[in-house]
Amino acid sequence: MKKLAVLLMGCGGVGRQLLQHIVNTRSTHTKQGLSLRVVGVRDSQSLLVATDIFTTELNDAFLMEICRAKSSGSSLTALRDFDECQIFSNSEAARKVIDIAALLGKSTGLALVDCSASSETIGVLKPAVDLGCCIVLANKKPLTSGTEDYEKLVSNLRRVRYESTVGAGLPVICSLTRIISSGDAICRIVGSLSGTLGYVMSELEVGKPFSQVVRAAKGLGYTEPDPRDDLGGMDVARKALILSRLLGLQMDLENIKVDSLYPHDLGPDKMSTEDFLENGLPSLDKDIEARVKAASLNGNVLRYVCMIEGSRCEVGLQELPKNSALGRLQGSDNVLEIYSRCYQELPLVIQGAGAGNDTTAAGVLADIVCLQDLFP
Repeated sequence: MKKLAVLLMGCGGVGRQLLQHIVNTRSTHTKQGLSLRVVGVRDSQSLLVATDIFTTELNDAFLMEICRAKSSGSSLTALRDFDECQIFSNSEAARKVIDIAALLGKSTGLALVDCSASSETIGVLKPAVDLGCCIVLANKKPLTSGTEDYEKLVSNLRRVRYESTVGAGLPVICSLTRIISSGDAICRIVGSLSGTLGYVMSELEVGKPFSQVVRAAKGLGYTEPDPRDDLGGMDVARKALILSRLLGLQMDLENIKVDSLYPHDLGPDKMSTEDFLENGLPSLDKDIEARVKAASLNGNVLRYVCMIEGSRCEVGLQELPKNSALGRLQGSDNVLEIYSRCYQELPLVIQGAGAGNDTTAAGVLADIVCLQDLFP
């Protein structure tokens, strides 16, 4: 039985779902000769660690208790008496993660999994790379930080996996990696990489006002609590940057042209979320309606996409043919069109659910399992 030590950072929706997947797939992995040993779990304030990281692990009952506690809004410190484990808080927690990386990285091996939404994990991930650890990311921020940080994190590509940073569980990163490895030059990528904005754009086609569609998306739980976090396009820009860097482009976030769906004077620093929903959104209806009608007259539809071509990367509204994969997109799916020498006329199309804790966590788990051959 091959044993993989796992340390999870981030106990939000994706992190909790990952722990549940690990527990629920025990029998499947056992048949494959694999055992995932969760030796530590960290949230923003503290870290729980198995008493002996070489021989013990946080058992499944404890992992489920962690999920319950975090779902109710409790800190990991509330579990200090639940099982035999060590607990570390604040800066001490970060130092302990690095200590564990030093102990396990080059001996038994360690998969350091980042399911947080914080850029602060970079301070732990970079030394972990030097200590021989494997890194699995659902968190986009480390890969969209400065060029120096990025190059450090991907300095040993065999030991880093980040499929779930773009398209949740969709095989986007691995498909691009295979094409690049084959020597097939990729010349263009067009993708709808926001389930929220994919839903909004497809609903606009039937003549619904922009403000009504956005409010409906919020009611369905598709948007962030403040929809401007989605409408501003920065989430798509981060995904576009990850893809651009994978293609070898030397760029940072500020090099990407981002078309926000709301003007600066409606931004979070100018008005509250409630005011934006009540008064700001309706003021955008006429302009968006005009753009939808103009696209329709041209036989096209509007989609909010990232477009990477040559050395150019842009994020924003584009008119696209109705009969294209992106034009036919309905609902919250993600769609990516990849054009290359082999896929010149008809692109390689990847489509499916591109969001959701369950789907994203499944992608993270698949990435962890893919690392097993690197463990002794």
